[in-house]
Amino acid sequence: MKPDLTTYDDVIVEIAEYACQHDFVASDEARLNAMLCLMDSVGCALRAVSIDECRAVMESSRCGGVTVSGGARVPGLTGSMPVAQAAGATTTAIRWLDFNDTWLAQEWGHPSDNLGAILATADALAWQTHGVEPLTVADVVDWLIKAYEIQGVLALDNAFNRVGIDHVLLVKVASAAVVAAMLSNRDFHAVSSAVSHAWLDATLRTYRHGENTGSRKSWAAGDAVERAVKFAALSTDGQNGCKGALTAPSWGFQDVWFGRNTVTLGRELGCYVMENVLFKVRYPAEFHGQTAIEAAIALHGDVADRLDDVAEVRIATQEAAMRIINKEGELRNEADRDHCIQYMVAVALINGDITSEDYEEEAACDPRIDELRSKMTVVEVAEYTRDYLAPESRSIANSVQVAFQDGTQTDAVEVRYPLGHRRRRKEAHQWLVRKFENNVRHSFGDSRYASRVIEAFSDQEMLQGMKVDEFMSMLQAND
Repeated sequence: MKPDLTTYDDVIVEIAEYACQHDFVASDEARLNAMLCLMDSVGCALRAVSIDECRAVMESSRCGGVTVSGGARVPGLTGSMPVAQAAGATTTAIRWLDFNDTWLAQEWGHPSDNLGAILATADALAWQTHGVEPLTVADVVDWLIKAYEIQGVLALDNAFNRVGIDHVLLVKVASAAVVAAMLSNRDFHAVSSAVSHAWLDATLRTYRHGENTGSRKSWAAGDAVERAVKFAALSTDGQNGCKGALTAPSWGFQDVWFGRNTVTLGRELGCYVMENVLFKVRYPAEFHGQTAIEAAIALHGDVADRLDDVAEVRIATQEAAMRIINKEGELRNEADRDHCIQYMVAVALINGDITSEDYEEEAACDPRIDELRSKMTVVEVAEYTRDYLAPESRSIANSVQVAFQDGTQTDAVEVRYPLGHRRRRKEAHQWLVRKFENNVRHSFGDSRYASRVIEAFSDQEMLQGMKVDEFMSMLQAND
């Protein structure tokens, strides 16, 4: 059946209608989680601004270090940038250390990547607000819930990774939808146009795999939201959309990029994703390996003093981890190491912890890491894969067991739900606050800046009522 090109593709229409809803009301759980996501993402960004390589990428589009009317500000920097570049810089910082929240399904990704686009757009709108109620942090939270939902629901049934497409495509789609709704006062046609252009902008996953793994994975989401803001601005100004972006025969996304499969929305759009979002609470590592790290840390006391006696380390995992983070042989850089389950487990067994610094060259030179990696076997457990995809469980299970040369072995330690999972949300809360405070102080010490940011996030009700321009001013590193 030929698509009806008098209107946009059904998926684009459903996304646009959701983004434009005036009467959308999120659950209390979703709003609470959204505030935690905001805190966690800002903390990740503020930690990353102290890293020279990250800061260089962030500042590559700076406008002379001064405030520009109509521009937007970036957490942890001073001055402003054009809105699209500010969005990209903010998301780059959030994403840099691979420590921001996560979503796992047939596709995976990091929904907080969208925050850069939302914050930059809200800040720019705050400069232009005359005679209307100013945007508040609560408004940012509402838009954030919608962006998470669009990205996450698209990930439920569509494995874009299986045809080589990177998950930042979904960041472009979600950010384009939400930002276009913000800029156009929820104009359906503007939002549909912006979303259609995002679908035409697929990105290959090449830079996440094998010898091509590199730092682009740390700024790819920043590039995605920068593009999304541009699409939203063009569409709000009247740029025509591509009504058959997904379904057009021969030339549409589904025929060209998606193996002639149909792009679907896995459920009705609401606030499911924010309710079930996964936080990286303690360990900066690819999320499919989080429970393997927890299991390895539990074995640290039994193994650390017997490293020379280890005969085998057995890791049981899910199918997704087998494809993404099961890596043997040379690991070329930090981006390669934090996506290697064997490396994560080796460091956790040796140190009883894992930090961002453990992926750097100096730490990677420890010969014990590769010695342990050479003794590892990684296998898929069908039950783990089923539970990973099951909506009622959404587990991310791993188990680790160590065998010694004398024939003895440890227990097989199994962890099905990581600390940041919905089933462990209450346990994670205090760790998320601690992580946030540590991230802010890592870059800004005990400065007045660090104190005011930490204090502001300690009162969630007050923070939600704060005007966006005041919020962004607070995040400027100007003292």
